[in-house]
Amino acid sequence: MAAPVPVPDYPLARVASWCRDPHRLDAHLADLRRLVERESPSDDKRLLDSAADLVEELTAERLGPPSRAERHRDPALGDVLVAEYAGTPGAADRTVTVVGHYDTVWPAGTTALRPFRVADGRAWGPGVFDMKAGLTQGLWALRALRELELPRPTVRFVFNGDEETGSVASRPHIERATDDAVATLVLEPGGVWGIKAGRKGVGIFTITATGVEAHAGLDPAKGASAVHGLSDVIQELVAAADPERGTTVNVGRISGGTARNVIAGEASCLIDIRVATQAETDRMDGVLAGLRAADPRVVIALDGEWNRPPMRPGAGGRRLFALADEVAAALRGPLAELHVGGGSDANFVAALGRPVLCGMGATGDGAHARHEHVLVDDIPDRTALTAGTLLRLAEAAAG
Repeated sequence: MAAPVPVPDYPLARVASWCRDPHRLDAHLADLRRLVERESPSDDKRLLDSAADLVEELTAERLGPPSRAERHRDPALGDVLVAEYAGTPGAADRTVTVVGHYDTVWPAGTTALRPFRVADGRAWGPGVFDMKAGLTQGLWALRALRELELPRPTVRFVFNGDEETGSVASRPHIERATDDAVATLVLEPGGVWGIKAGRKGVGIFTITATGVEAHAGLDPAKGASAVHGLSDVIQELVAAADPERGTTVNVGRISGGTARNVIAGEASCLIDIRVATQAETDRMDGVLAGLRAADPRVVIALDGEWNRPPMRPGAGGRRLFALADEVAAALRGPLAELHVGGGSDANFVAALGRPVLCGMGATGDGAHARHEHVLVDDIPDRTALTAGTLLRLAEAAAG
């Protein structure tokens, strides 16, 4: 981490000093420990409910009772939590939506194998980087403005528990919660003093080939191999990738066939496609629709969807980035504008033409990996960045 520079702007200097206080950082890390130790795998409803309970508890502990609270319950997926805190006079009619997810990719029991710890300037643990540190930073950012009695907009937190599996249940709630917002800040992990202004769209598909079973030795001509047919379409699909345009194709898993000497009657594969533009989405739709096996007896079926559209900054998004960049420059230095291949809930907001910034969360490494960690020294400045952005949005409202 670069050494913090003096902050000439008096309100931002107060925010930075407040966030950098060592005792507050200790309390912040204690909150993070509680969240990491409350496991929240996306496919375990019981644990997701327990984690959501803790998120509600932490929100109330750090910010007091919200002016409006909702919990949208789902029978199988993580609930969507909404907690709204009214802004100060002159800025309360401007709403900023702050989005984060509490679910993780890690199965139950992972924290027993890799418990939360702080060592070598890093906080380690399952889900700490993606994205429980972002959640705590969001709460502490608003707490800073409230304790310092600085201007703040109405802040609407939206915490969901199904992001890692595509936000199927939470997407409509996120879209509704950003409908009247002047800006949306997504607390996903950020880069080294950077935020994510662009993300790729994500397509999740399953391709199934159905052929004709036969004995591989006695009656090979009577068979039509689903495995061979699937191979045909995989090669065609992979060849359609165009990395220079930002389009990649990954075959994640293949299954099929019954035995070595049986011509396969069925085979399938899981496909992940990433695209940078809507034009590439349309082109890949055409490729998918035209997939055919060389043997016409093999039937190809496609299932799935474009889970997230590309996130491309519009005019409002660029103005929002410029505002955050001014805050960052005063706190520490100009922001890196990052464009990445991963998707997030910010994609949904951007697709509606609404100003959004992603990657406001922690600095670290190892999302979805065993070495997942966040940089402890960066937590105060990343918290101050979110707080300062909220402050600037409030000041703009107050005129």
